Amino acid sequence: MELNNYEEIRNIIESVEKDSIAEELGVEKGDILVDIDGQEVKDVIDYKFFMSDDFVTVTIEKSNGELWELEIEKEYHEDIGIVFTNPLIDKAKRCQNKCIFCFIDQLPKNMRHTLYFKDDDSRLSFLQGNFITLTNMSDDEIDRIIRYRLSPINISVHTTDPELRVKMMKNKRAGRIIEILRRFNEVGIEMNCQIVLVPGINDGENLNRTLRDLIELYPNVVSAAVVPIGVTKYREGLFEAETYDYNKSLELLDQVHEFQRDSLSEKNTRFIFAADEFYVLANKEVPNYEAYEGFPQLENGIGLMRKFLMEIEEVLDNNKASLKNRKKYGIATGTLANDFMNDISSMIMNKFNKLDLKVVPIKNTYFGETITVSGLVTGNDLIRQFKECEDFEELDGIIIPRAMLKANDEIFLDDVTVRDVEEKLQKKVLISEVDGKSFIDIFIKDNK
Repeated sequence: MELNNYEEIRNIIESVEKDSIAEELGVEKGDILVDIDGQEVKDVIDYKFFMSDDFVTVTIEKSNGELWELEIEKEYHEDIGIVFTNPLIDKAKRCQNKCIFCFIDQLPKNMRHTLYFKDDDSRLSFLQGNFITLTNMSDDEIDRIIRYRLSPINISVHTTDPELRVKMMKNKRAGRIIEILRRFNEVGIEMNCQIVLVPGINDGENLNRTLRDLIELYPNVVSAAVVPIGVTKYREGLFEAETYDYNKSLELLDQVHEFQRDSLSEKNTRFIFAADEFYVLANKEVPNYEAYEGFPQLENGIGLMRKFLMEIEEVLDNNKASLKNRKKYGIATGTLANDFMNDISSMIMNKFNKLDLKVVPIKNTYFGETITVSGLVTGNDLIRQFKECEDFEELDGIIIPRAMLKANDEIFLDDVTVRDVEEKLQKKVLISEVDGKSFIDIFIKDNK
């Protein structure tokens, strides 16, 4: 269940991990956590902080209303093994910004209601890696992050120019960003920063200013990422934003690479990393594996292509399996990765001569063809465009990346399920995690 679906905010225990301290003490599903060392647990951050000591007293309310006081001796920071019905133990905080680049504001009507929920919650940044703006937080909440030393956290910066940030986010609190980052830096909180670039607004010299401000806080600001604004066809009444093309992307990459060279010389880190999309648009090869310095911004689409390519090469070099039968698969991808996936497919077919792979780039008619990433491909677009393939009937199956589906589920953004796709196309659908081993294992396991 998605976090924004939770209406129940009591500390109800959903499950107890097997062989955990909690199971040994008789804690059960449906029990309620009342307090830890007499302190009310308002959310999961309180829970983790209060539970970190090596000796704690936990009060549990059983289903019959009995209160159990459990004295627990454990390792420092060891969890006792309970999972809450609501992972946050509270409602997620809703974003009050009206950012000129907000993707949610560009969604079509009549999608499932959870997709319209805009979170801006520091707890989700700490727990799940979500990016937060720090504009929807009170001074007390900022102080709490500092007091609890919540780290690492991911922060949407976009610009450090106070006036411009207020204009971009339409929130009068947005101009305090560098002040807050400096406070976090003083207590050693690790931060990864994101900059969504809008051509002509926060790029160029403004981007240089932002990067100079951020790198002053290195190494606690570990890295910064630049990603392009995503523009759907549903922008009526919104800011008229341009998109990145070949020339704009080339210019941006030149700027990023120049900053990387200076930063590498002065700080021994490249610090700033550009989204793969910029390299594709500029028709330039993505940097080598080492240039991503451990991929600190992978979830931002930074280095996904290079990492996937290296994983494929390693698996192919070490794999001794052979395929028994001839098979042909269709590989679904967004239009952005079409050439890349064709290169990957050629490498795999050279290794497995009984394998025939056909890459099918899905044009995004749902959001508009300016949206080119795989993660926003919808089920209906996929169904219709596979049916139009010349050799569709010859396919033994269709492979889709996990990124096309709702987290921990098998449903696309337009509520079409994987089962729906299989029934409409009368083809088996195979789901690949976004890593090279998983991708190649699909062909091997399906061929046994």
